Amino acid sequence: MQPIKLDLVPREAFAALSLHERNDYLQKLAEEFSEKTNRPTFIFDKEALARLRVFYMRRSFADLERGGVKIADAELAAALRSLGETIKGSEHKADVIAMLKAELPAPVLREAPADDSQLSLFVPVIFDAPLKDDVNLMDIAPFTMSKNRRLTLLRYELKDCIITVAGSGEHGLATVFDYDIFLHMLSYLNEEVRRYRNEEAKGLRPGLPSQVYRPSASHILKFCRRSSGGKQYKDLEAALDRLAGTRLKVVPLNGGKRREIMNVPFIDKYRIVSETASGHIDQVEIHIPTWVYDLVVRGKGAPHILTLNPDYFLISQGLGRMVYRLARRAAGRSEARYSIAEVHKRSGSPQALPQFTQMLKQLVANAKVFPLPDYDLDFVGGRVGQLLRMRYRGEGGDVANAERAALPLLD
Repeated sequence: MQPIKLDLVPREAFAALSLHERNDYLQKLAEEFSEKTNRPTFIFDKEALARLRVFYMRRSFADLERGGVKIADAELAAALRSLGETIKGSEHKADVIAMLKAELPAPVLREAPADDSQLSLFVPVIFDAPLKDDVNLMDIAPFTMSKNRRLTLLRYELKDCIITVAGSGEHGLATVFDYDIFLHMLSYLNEEVRRYRNEEAKGLRPGLPSQVYRPSASHILKFCRRSSGGKQYKDLEAALDRLAGTRLKVVPLNGGKRREIMNVPFIDKYRIVSETASGHIDQVEIHIPTWVYDLVVRGKGAPHILTLNPDYFLISQGLGRMVYRLARRAAGRSEARYSIAEVHKRSGSPQALPQFTQMLKQLVANAKVFPLPDYDLDFVGGRVGQLLRMRYRGEGGDVANAERAALPLLD
């Protein structure tokens, strides 16, 4: 005889029902069960329904007995048990999926905005420009990885220099998510230089790119793959305040390649050019700092910047973004390995090493189910403990990265 199957609603949907709706649904299940088994229809009392509600959520037969206390009506108790067994054997597909999703690791990437693939007529072509990052900043986190306000400075001691990152007393350090605006600025300038050189190669006499640019707020949000809700516009102004108040200081060490002390901001200054009718930023004027301008426009040869995967902006966790940038810088199209202690050092995390290790291991576990863009993460044994291995997943992953080899390394 084929087992009886009931078409069950997922537990999440059942939990969202009111008490009256749950009781009504369970009674209808009982009627369906009675019809399919050729039994007379039985009506559950309040006690039986209470037991069945708990059972439906947990699928534990102990909930039908409530600490061993039996239902006085033997016929009703038998019907309740039979219905429970049928429910247990009729796990709905959506219910199983919901249960599995609850057991899975958290996604590494957030969902892209609904209009992510739609280009606005008012969004400049820079939206399609490759996402760029300064290679000299990619093997450290020149920002705090958390959205929480942080006033203490970051300090990195590398082989050829010491880098400190300090925020303003009023706004604190720039965050990894504020850094998206810096990436937008760098990518914009790189695109302008590309156009300049193309026109120059055609025999034209173009003017050098301006050190001031005026993006619209919607353009920045679109480039950074964020939604365009009111909160995003408010967060944008706060991010600009933190970027303007955060300074990088690089002090060269003896024997290093650097020869001068550098103390520079992420952005020189900004001003809001126009606002929307609702008081949100419409257009902003950003002054590109000289050190960035010289790096991209006046530097000899190709600027020392690398292209990032556009899905970088969808990485939801600050540590995930830091690890991706480290992989892009150090692994390129091959692989790189770092001790957990070294990753901790380069992250600038205020957490103690044991807590950071746990967080990093959770990221690696999540990334096995929901991979980072371009790179696979795992742990391998080293002489003094576990190493984080970052391996390029695309074509040519077993070839040394010529692009990376040609760039000066800070570490």
